Amino acid sequence: MSDRPIILGIVGDSAAGKTTLTRGIAQVLGPENVTVICTDDYHRYDRKQRAEIGITALHPDCNHLDIMQQHLSLLRTGQAILKPIYNHTTGTFDAPEYIKPSKFVIVEGLLGYATRTIRDSYDVKVYLAPPEELRTQWKVKRDIMKRGYTEEQVLAEIKKREPDSEDFIRPQRESADVVVSFYPPEADNESNLSVRLVLRPTIPHPDFTEILGLGSESFKPAIRLELDRDMGKPVDVLEVDSHATSDQVNELEMILCSELPHLRGFCTAQGNPEIGKLIGTTGEVLQSYPLALTQLLVAYHMMKAIHVY
Repeated sequence: MSDRPIILGIVGDSAAGKTTLTRGIAQVLGPENVTVICTDDYHRYDRKQRAEIGITALHPDCNHLDIMQQHLSLLRTGQAILKPIYNHTTGTFDAPEYIKPSKFVIVEGLLGYATRTIRDSYDVKVYLAPPEELRTQWKVKRDIMKRGYTEEQVLAEIKKREPDSEDFIRPQRESADVVVSFYPPEADNESNLSVRLVLRPTIPHPDFTEILGLGSESFKPAIRLELDRDMGKPVDVLEVDSHATSDQVNELEMILCSELPHLRGFCTAQGNPEIGKLIGTTGEVLQSYPLALTQLLVAYHMMKAIHVY
């Protein structure tokens, strides 16, 4: 076991699903073994100041990237930090929090790959890239329910932020080892999601070819592994449709669990209710096999990083 923490980065635009993905990964690793940090806490200005200056939270100049960079370097060596806290409800800053890293550290936020030094702090890097229409639906629902905005206010904010999303958030996709894109198979169903996983050769991925093979087939199975290109570079792409059964997903999960005994409790024919959870359009808790597999795959990489990366 490495003496230093294993650090995972999860980057994506606002309401891309970072917290949902993080929650299940922490369940697999054991919540007592995980420290979660949000890089959005490193905003330089509060909400009122941003409005006065005319800058969005997505712009690098609106964030203390130097302090974020310093804190990640300290966490990587197992040292504690005094982390700022940005309150998304009030739009102001709360008192800072003393954070001592656990065995695993998950760092989620908007600008987690903004500099090379920050990128070098991670063992595993994930980027979330849902279709923009779906992300807009998620953001409207979240900001109305949890942050007290109206739909008109949320849509206006998305429009205002779009240039910075294009310039500063989406380019970070290139730095990720795994790109995760959840998408609805039908335009009117945002709860029953399929997933497309871009697996870059920057880290060693599990060998799924023994059960899936590579290349296209005359029919479209519920789970596919294909060769493709992403941002001009060759990648493997694993797709899991929303209608994939628990038995089909379990075949892939067993490959992960055969290598890492710690994961076996999450690789059962019935699936594990602690992972794959998401909130439906009416607030109900749903179970998603594609989400569960994604959370398990990322946790697998974190566990492997202790010995390999």
